[in-house]
Formats: sequence, C-alpha cells, structure tokens
Amino acid sequence: MNGKPALDWVVERQCIKTDKDSGIVSDANDWAVETMKNPRYPLELVQRVITVSLETVKIVNGLPAIFGIDA
Repeated sequence: MNGKPALDWVVERQCIKTDKDSGIVSDANDWAVETMKNPRYPLELVQRVITVSLETVKIVNGLPAIFGIDA
C-alpha cells in the first residue's frame, strides 16, 4: 500500500480529518455508525488486517526455500 505496512495505512485513514477548503469533517467512527450500522467497524477492520498479516507470515514461513534463499 504505497510502501506502507497495511496496518499503518488503515490507521492513517481512521484519523479524523477536516478538509481545509470545504470544512468537511471525515470521521471513520461516524461513517461506521451511519453507513455500516456498526460502531465497532473501525476496530474490527484493524483486527482483520492484523489477522491477514499474521496468516501471511505463517504461509511465507511455510514455503520451501527457493534458490537457496530462506524466507
């Protein structure tokens, strides 16, 4: 994700931001309640990203060495 770890990318987007020109506030918590009808959505998203990251590490570590290079 543009060279960033997935968790950094998600957390960055969860921050409350106000557009300088319009004054529009972007708040992931409000979006979660209004759109997803789930106030826990931001936390659950972070949990999903962590789970995918951990499972990816398990898979990569389980791959056989290729060309004499260990994972």
